Amino acid sequence: MSAMSQTQTEAGPRTEVLLDVRAVRKVYEGRGRSVEAVRDLTFAVARGDLVCVVGPSGAGKTTLLKCIAGLLAPTSGEVVLEGESVDGPPPGMAVVFQEYGRSLFPWMTVRKNVELPLKQKKLPKARRAELVGQALDAVGLGDVHGAYPWQLSGGMQQRVAIARAIAYEPHILLMDEPFAAVDAQTRADLEDLVRSLWQRLGVTTLFVTHDIDEAVYLGQRVLVLSSSPTVVLDDVAVDLPAQRDQLTTRSSARFTELRGHVFAQIQRAKKHSGASVVE
Repeated sequence: MSAMSQTQTEAGPRTEVLLDVRAVRKVYEGRGRSVEAVRDLTFAVARGDLVCVVGPSGAGKTTLLKCIAGLLAPTSGEVVLEGESVDGPPPGMAVVFQEYGRSLFPWMTVRKNVELPLKQKKLPKARRAELVGQALDAVGLGDVHGAYPWQLSGGMQQRVAIARAIAYEPHILLMDEPFAAVDAQTRADLEDLVRSLWQRLGVTTLFVTHDIDEAVYLGQRVLVLSSSPTVVLDDVAVDLPAQRDQLTTRSSARFTELRGHVFAQIQRAKKHSGASVVE
């Protein structure tokens, strides 16, 4: 990421594709009918990129994420990660969900929660301790490793979930509306945390959100999804400076212009809403 941080903006050509979503279609079967939720999703994410995905409510964002994570098999098309077709949860992927309270074990300390996936990875104890310590320090929670999740605020719990994801040393990080359940100030702090971690660690990140401003603030690109049945309506390059802050960036004329463009595309998508029923 060092080369990226030396540039004035982040939008630009990328060559090494890490994630390739190829004509993914998903049809849900049940009760005598078929509902086409995702029609034809095709896009690629290069290694080291931070790409945000937005779309109208019910646009298939969660379905897409589950297909990428190997939790849901597409009806047709395929998801390719690092050259391998995804047919189950890939070993090089970590996911941060919106409902952080359900993803943390309340009977485990913060340290134990972060360490758990590393045990499943069968890493040596010393290496696990090193990675957990580094991850908790990175998210500003090095001093609460002995606390339990229920003793922490919502924002701190989500930091624990992020620490657990980065301690795993994933090749790609999926984030599913991770800040939707926290207050506005905490959300701003967590957005800046994600930007900071991404720039420091260089982990490829796909960030799903319903918040247009958040998508433009965080991403190098914003993929705008249509209403269901879903396709990629637009792929917007975010040519904002690499160094961003909540006040200056969001007050800039270019941010306003990009936000307006994405908003207009979302409104366009809403006018053609409604899942397709396949007889």
